[in-house]
Amino acid sequence: QVQLVESGGGLVQPGGSLRVSCAASGRFFSINAMGWFRQAPGKQRELVATITSDGSTNYADSVRGRFTISRDNAKNTVLLQMNSLKPEDTAVYYCNVKAIIVSTTISQYDYWGQGTQVTVSS
Repeated sequence: QVQLVESGGGLVQPGGSLRVSCAASGRFFSINAMGWFRQAPGKQRELVATITSDGSTNYADSVRGRFTISRDNAKNTVLLQMNSLKPEDTAVYYCNVKAIIVSTTISQYDYWGQGTQVTVSS
């Protein structure tokens, strides 16, 4: 019922910048929180940043001050601007959306994007 399309990512040198974006489409009543998670090889998926529908943000300690999350509610998109990238930021980045679906009930569901690779290397 909700499709997420991610774009951006790629290869960048340490200290560089990248931006990833995620657009949500489909049949949903509204979107609550949107966010980005990442998973490095051999590690568990971890939270990077989240943003609520009213714009409140939360960041992992490891990216606070370097990454900025934002959203466009009219376009149902979420962006992650990544600056001062480090090799340890290398991972597959996943978009996450918590959407309200109305059918016979009103419920919130989690949806995930397909993931986009971010590689920080010289």
